[in-house]
Amino acid sequence: MGILHGAEMTLSYILHSIFRLIQIVLALAVCGLYGVDLNRADKEHKYSDGKWVYAEVTASLSAFLALLYLIPFTSRIPFAWVADTILFILWIALFGIFGKMYIHANAQGDSGIERMKNAVWVDLVNALLWLVSAVGMLIFWVRHRGARSRWTGRATV
Repeated sequence: MGILHGAEMTLSYILHSIFRLIQIVLALAVCGLYGVDLNRADKEHKYSDGKWVYAEVTASLSAFLALLYLIPFTSRIPFAWVADTILFILWIALFGIFGKMYIHANAQGDSGIERMKNAVWVDLVNALLWLVSAVGMLIFWVRHRGARSRWTGRATV
């Protein structure tokens, strides 16, 4: 049981880490996609639209939390699935905001609109990843909530 259980834990941690790295990469991609417009507005001394700032904050929070989850045993914090659920809601709102603006827009060769149309789909993928994460973390929490110690089975962990 010991070696096999250790191999299962190692495999699950590797898969968990790969999943979190994908979340980090996609969140940073969104930072870049929306940051282009914010940088352009800053250089032209125009105001930063709140929608783009919201996108940057959501992506930054996602990257930070996914990075935090890479620290061993951080994902074992009770109710960590709540943070994942909140990020899922933030991503869905972001998808709704920009989806309404850009999904049906005709780019007609405008690279900026084409970039934003692509960003909308990256937003949706991020939302789905955080939904999977929230459900997975909830299942993990429910399964291990009343877990007993591995050695004697008497102590509640």
